Amino acid sequence: MDPKIVFVTDFPDAADVAREMAPKGFDFVVAPAGGAEYEEAMAEAQFLVGFVDGLVRDELYKTAPNLKLVQVLSAGYDKADLEAARRAGVPLANNGGANAVAVSEHAILLALAVSRKLVHQHKSVTGGRWRGNVTPRLHELRGQTLGVVGLGTIGKKTARLGQAFGMDVIYYDIARLREDEEDALKVRFRLLRELLQLSDVVTLHTPLNDSTRHLIGAEELALMKPTSILVNTARGSVVDEAALYTALTTGVISAAGLDVFEQEPPQADNPLFGLENVILTAHLAGPTFESNTARVRNAFDNVQRVARGEAPLWVVPELQD
Repeated sequence: MDPKIVFVTDFPDAADVAREMAPKGFDFVVAPAGGAEYEEAMAEAQFLVGFVDGLVRDELYKTAPNLKLVQVLSAGYDKADLEAARRAGVPLANNGGANAVAVSEHAILLALAVSRKLVHQHKSVTGGRWRGNVTPRLHELRGQTLGVVGLGTIGKKTARLGQAFGMDVIYYDIARLREDEEDALKVRFRLLRELLQLSDVVTLHTPLNDSTRHLIGAEELALMKPTSILVNTARGSVVDEAALYTALTTGVISAAGLDVFEQEPPQADNPLFGLENVILTAHLAGPTFESNTARVRNAFDNVQRVARGEAPLWVVPELQD
């Protein structure tokens, strides 16, 4: 009997790509989580692939006693019960940076859109007001300081894009680069407090865990320049959303570009919706057509590695020996 891959996703592009790229010699099933087809397939599955970190619970391993790998298509895995995964002894891997280009581009996109008041300009033109009642004050990125919080794969790519726009780049990460690595990337380490004080644009690229939940709160926002911009394409709860609202409405910082929220989808009465100095997108920094292809490619490569008896790539740090 061929080993079975169960593929779970809410993104049709990813499902279509997966069907085209599914490796030979495997029984491949696309099934929505929780349905009868899913339950039946998981009883025999060796591989679970998809946006499935929320399924990583003790119950998963009881449902799928033959599981050899849980392969997440996202970079983040904050919904997973890592203790359950540890008890089961089944590797949990993320996407190996497959969406890093997409997310880094989106971070710079938000910085540019906020700096140029893109939404305001669009509304003025379509509302027949041309430049609005007052010509807005717009800013360039060149010559500004970009502070990257979390210098993983996405953070590094964001740093390079910022440099392409002529920005000086500093970073904070608990895993600090060696000096020669900093030289090669043309970045310099700063403590988080320093970074917040020095940066014109702060962009967040950390995972969400106990140490990063509300990493940016009222105290941290108060350190930032009143002209500064906060960009978050990581996870909503890395930022204290209530503190951010206060900072945006009292002039503590100038503006924000957010792709993620503490509650997703956010409630219709989210106070951020009423602000003119915020640009919001719907947690869509990562899922481009190109990144969906790269995610699936990495996932199936990992599946085939494990099927050959090799160790998987990109096992999440908390579960590495």
